[in-house]
Amino acid sequence: MTIGQQHRGTALITGANNGIGLELTRKMLAEGWQIIALIRSSFPGDDSLVSGAVKSKQLRIYKADLSDFTALRRALNEIRLQEQQVDLLFNNAGGSFPELLYSKQGRELHFELQTVVPYIITMELQELLQKGQLKTVVNTSSNAAMTVRQFDPETLEHPTKFKKLLGPYAASKLALSLWTRELAPQLAAAGIMIRSADPGANNTLRSGKDSGLPFWLKPVMKLFFPHPSHGAGLLYNAALGRHSKLPGVFLIKDQVTELKFAEYSSRVLSKVQAIYEQEFAAAGRLD
Repeated sequence: MTIGQQHRGTALITGANNGIGLELTRKMLAEGWQIIALIRSSFPGDDSLVSGAVKSKQLRIYKADLSDFTALRRALNEIRLQEQQVDLLFNNAGGSFPELLYSKQGRELHFELQTVVPYIITMELQELLQKGQLKTVVNTSSNAAMTVRQFDPETLEHPTKFKKLLGPYAASKLALSLWTRELAPQLAAAGIMIRSADPGANNTLRSGKDSGLPFWLKPVMKLFFPHPSHGAGLLYNAALGRHSKLPGVFLIKDQVTELKFAEYSSRVLSKVQAIYEQEFAAAGRLD
């Protein structure tokens, strides 16, 4: 921390090492936050702010492939042992994939990583959130959720067809916001505020990475989309801005937005809850 900075609190950020997650991490480190990074791969090696924060332990790194329940369970156990509290939880990890891919548990990867895993992390870290001051969860959703024309919760795990960005990716983000909406009253009763937010269109293209973006979108993104710090700012505002007292809302451009297919919220929540209880929590109790 630089001279004059104060400890603002502790934030756990998944996917903290690239794109919007990296910019959110850098912004919050500069403001004096303690950051817990739950990531699959390493931070850029040439980032002096990050390397300095690692040395001072302002930034603490836990690694896991989040879509692998065994690895995720190990990392969450380590976090619960090592960390004292979590004020803000940003379930930010995700991405758009170029084809139908499946997790080690056998479910479509967008759904596993972007719908199921945020629920697991939220449930597993409730005790640390309760020890924090802000007790807030922000799930990174997407305005792609608003493009979904047909929605069936029963096809999320094994889609019958694939379309880049507007297929399983969009459906998984919609499902994320739906269970967030449904779970919010229960968490609010326990003092925890949860909401989902779209970080907007950002230039998150990485060289050499096989993207799940339609081919026509890549040059548009490179030329016209803002820097990922724009999206980081929207996620930060979702946690601490004018909507910070509203549970369950979905924010686009920092505006409360009505979700499509809200009638399926309880079914989506029941689905992710069953996966958590029967596969993740049950296996943990057997370990």
